[in-house]
Amino acid sequence: MFQVVGEAERAGGLSAVVRDGDPETRWAWDDTNRWYPGLLDDGVRVERAHDLRLAHAILRRSPLTAHTPFARAPAGPWDRLEPAPAGPPPPVPGLAPKAEGLFDLDDASPGPYDGLDPAAELRAQEAAVADARDPGRLRFLLAAESAGALVAAELHHTGLPWRADVHDAILTQRLGPRPPFGQRPARLEALAVRIRELLDAPPTLNPDSHPSLLKALQYAGIGVRSLSQWELMEVQHPVVEPLMEYKKLSRLLTANGWNWLDTWVRDGRFRSEYVVGGVVTGRWSSVGGGALQLPKEVRRAVVADPGWTLVVADVAQLEPRVLAAMSRDDAMAAAGRGGDMYAGIVASGAVATRDLAKVGMLGAMYGGTTGASAQVLPSLARTFPRAIALVEDAARAGERGEVVSTWLGRGSPRPGADWERAQAGAYDADDGARARSYTRSFGRFTRNFVVQGTAAEWALAWLASARRRLWALGEHGTGDGVFANRPHLAFFLHDEVVVHTPAAMADDVARELREAAAEAGRLLFGDYPVEFPLTVATVDSYADAK
Repeated sequence: MFQVVGEAERAGGLSAVVRDGDPETRWAWDDTNRWYPGLLDDGVRVERAHDLRLAHAILRRSPLTAHTPFARAPAGPWDRLEPAPAGPPPPVPGLAPKAEGLFDLDDASPGPYDGLDPAAELRAQEAAVADARDPGRLRFLLAAESAGALVAAELHHTGLPWRADVHDAILTQRLGPRPPFGQRPARLEALAVRIRELLDAPPTLNPDSHPSLLKALQYAGIGVRSLSQWELMEVQHPVVEPLMEYKKLSRLLTANGWNWLDTWVRDGRFRSEYVVGGVVTGRWSSVGGGALQLPKEVRRAVVADPGWTLVVADVAQLEPRVLAAMSRDDAMAAAGRGGDMYAGIVASGAVATRDLAKVGMLGAMYGGTTGASAQVLPSLARTFPRAIALVEDAARAGERGEVVSTWLGRGSPRPGADWERAQAGAYDADDGARARSYTRSFGRFTRNFVVQGTAAEWALAWLASARRRLWALGEHGTGDGVFANRPHLAFFLHDEVVVHTPAAMADDVARELREAAAEAGRLLFGDYPVEFPLTVATVDSYADAK
């Protein structure tokens, strides 16, 4: 049962409406981030929702609805709708919060949601799904995407436990004491001095300036064309070691240094903002804080609260397992049973070593056409013909400029104007190479789209199941807030989750995460015998999970 949320519910107090409503209601609203964070702040959890903005984007692009009036209509305001922020922006270190003034008219200005009719949009979406070529798959995808939006809002609300003192100690150990604003930490400054000495460069050389550093290397007789790690590793010169160390420490300072700590960690929690469906394949992205790129060396700062622990679970070789299930390749599914799929591929006789199995499968899914991946691809195609045929067919479709689809019906974008122009000039000898390059590039994209996008759908189903199961485990202890006494999802990274849980419930959490993974496989692929095994660790610090 849908109940549309609009301005009437806002005026009547949405928290009271939801709290007193039927728990089985599926709340339909224009954007989860516009409504759900306020509910969570009021101590109200929503079991089910339908995110009209996210669903609109899927239905407009899906091949399953391409023939419907919904997909064929001209672009409108729902197509231009950007996601609302999950919360207020983080404070800028050193700046006082903006004071409310008499002439602050932000709230009175028209917003992007003004004038949208969520009830009419819901009716149009339901008609498009009903007329789709496979309504069941699309309904599942829309439900999973909307559940993901609830999870993302809850992740922002709860935050990831973060010890600022531990993070500061990591930075101090690696970089030296925190320097005054605008100065390099001691370790970086010492390396900068050493780099200048070894290059016989002036004291003004700034190692952070790539053009200046590249020119200094060339003046010193080091014939490199870039500062890439792989090119520098080929160079025999004493400057390489301190330069590589400088680059590594500089990345730490820039991505997760003291400014990051001041900006993104508040009240013992790191709260980044996840963007559901932020990548065209359906994978999530994040706004600020680099939530999807936390380096291992700062994960020591992710420490459970006293009396709590972290349960970290990740699925092994998710994309190859998804490929086996999509293609119904029995031999490949069998290779993944019992644990390590790459070891199973070796046991099948397709390749000689685990490294070759991994390189070959990644090449098959991402379009590797050179080196070891290209050498083993014929053997993989003989051993796993249906799996390799599926990605090859997707690549050929992309090369023809066609749309491909994930398992549940998310459609790939069409090639852009550059591709069209290249194809139009393909018969000109000067433009033929460019056209072939664009063609191959888009084929590599569609080859991976079908697998990565379906893996993202599996992950959404896993998250939705885990969210429901963790809630059903109940409470342990006392405290205020929706999740104060409950195990809850605290972090998500494509094929990995971190649950923050009362320590006494850790075993139950691990069991439910495994059950959720098995359920996700059944929901997508029925009784097809492909396994999605998890590696689960119960730790006090995230860094200890692997």
